Amino acid sequence: MSFRLRAFALHFAGSAAVLTLVLGGLYLGWYRWPGWYLSGGIRILALVAAIDVMLGPSLTLLIASPGKPRRELARDIAVIVTVQLAALVYGTATLWQGRPLYYAFSVDRLQLVRASDLPADEIALAQAANPALAPHWYSLPRWIWAPLPEDPKEAAKIVQSAVFGGNDIIDMPRYFRPWSAGLPELRKHLAALAEIRGLTPAETQALTAQMRRLGLAPEARNALLLWWGAHHVLAVFDTGTLRISVILQAD
Repeated sequence: MSFRLRAFALHFAGSAAVLTLVLGGLYLGWYRWPGWYLSGGIRILALVAAIDVMLGPSLTLLIASPGKPRRELARDIAVIVTVQLAALVYGTATLWQGRPLYYAFSVDRLQLVRASDLPADEIALAQAANPALAPHWYSLPRWIWAPLPEDPKEAAKIVQSAVFGGNDIIDMPRYFRPWSAGLPELRKHLAALAEIRGLTPAETQALTAQMRRLGLAPEARNALLLWWGAHHVLAVFDTGTLRISVILQAD
């Protein structure tokens, strides 16, 4: 193997190993399905992978001339590695800030809540008033119920805030309650696939085919959409236990 190819292979292997370690940890901890898809993390992954796994080793392949002084070669590779590390730090920080913390049932829908969606003051209030369900830096994703407060004035204030682009109830973990406590309310909002709004005809057709292949009944009232931004997936429940049977990509 030529000097250039050996340098490329070593650089590629090292870059791939570091990227796999960092992103693998994030995936296993926070971004398992459907978190990776809903949060749009694939865009950040593509950017970091392009710089760290493709561009960096490719530049090493270009500059690794056997006739170049070793000190000069080491300097050039150090510059490349510095750019790679900067891209990795940027990507990791972005993914960390956007990591999924909650899958919330609220009012009549399921929604993903990311770390960056929670205001600092609301996190502090939750840690004081609702420590069992408050977020911490080490918190892993949890399924929770986010009902509006029983106080009508407080509930109206939150609804008004959400309407005008302010904090919604899913941004206020001080009000979060255990997932199991919300299951009776969740059951009331389960719908047959054809009744679910927010799906295109093509999505409905594709999801119907997926459900039938899995032995699930699309005509049963057993499903809700799970949203974040413009992305959505279909959560299908066992109507007896209300456990999630499967989460299907809708688009």
